[in-house]
Amino acid sequence: MPGPAAPYRGRFAPSPTGPLHLGSLIAALASFLDARHVAGTWLVRMEDLDPPREEPGAAGRILHSLQCHGLAWDEEVLWQSGRTAAYAGALKALSASGHLFYCDCTRAMLGPDGACSGHCISRQPSVNPPRATRVSVPPDCRICFRDELQGLQNSHLGAQFPDFVVKRKDGLDAYQLAVVVDDAAQGITHVVRGSDLLDSTPRQIFLQQRLDYPTPHYCHLPVITNRLGQKLSKQNHAPALDDAQPLANLRLALRFLHQPEPPGEVATTDQLLDFAIRHWMPERIPANEAIPASTLGLQE
Repeated sequence: MPGPAAPYRGRFAPSPTGPLHLGSLIAALASFLDARHVAGTWLVRMEDLDPPREEPGAAGRILHSLQCHGLAWDEEVLWQSGRTAAYAGALKALSASGHLFYCDCTRAMLGPDGACSGHCISRQPSVNPPRATRVSVPPDCRICFRDELQGLQNSHLGAQFPDFVVKRKDGLDAYQLAVVVDDAAQGITHVVRGSDLLDSTPRQIFLQQRLDYPTPHYCHLPVITNRLGQKLSKQNHAPALDDAQPLANLRLALRFLHQPEPPGEVATTDQLLDFAIRHWMPERIPANEAIPASTLGLQE
């Protein structure tokens, strides 16, 4: 007989490459409401793994924006930049079980989706720095999981990603490894995030299985796109949130998520979020991978 389900623990994990925009607010709000609706714990993790891409002061601005919008987290913010020892421990465990190899391929030498395809495995003693560390995926490996919104996912991981990077050639820990290690360390049970990360999930589940970590429940939301069909993002110059207009921003995010409209007399973020928590209906979110901003009357 199965034991009781673990208490809900969710998280929002932004990268400090720029300020929050509407797309990131939508993801943060959905994750927050999903946790609060069941009286769960909601955490914030700063994925500051990539100093060359980070914008000075962005992390502080992100946390300030969350506070301005009433999205209060429950425990101390976890900073990935202080987690190198934990990632090294995971790499050591993967190496001990024979799953890792070094790769010095240039970009021009890599195959589809950046795969080395095992070219470096036969010459490991001569693969010198600078080199990446990759995890080898068996050719017949399939990862199946049911996404709460996008439905059944069946990934032929061994064909699509026969190997993928877990430590970069520049010595930085890779996103796929870090997120898996930190989700396990923080006891994350539910991951609510954008559909742009849907193809990362099979790789993360693969690592969870190799490291004997539990696999969270996943829910991948539609991302909001601009008039060119591009995801609203910092890279595509999405405008920063106006922190002086939290009610308007939150109402827009709720509308995108097809949630019940808070009453017009709601005057504070606390009142609006209280209504949104009580009336949270994730089943109303469109099961699309992308929705244009123009559906909200925005011209991005």
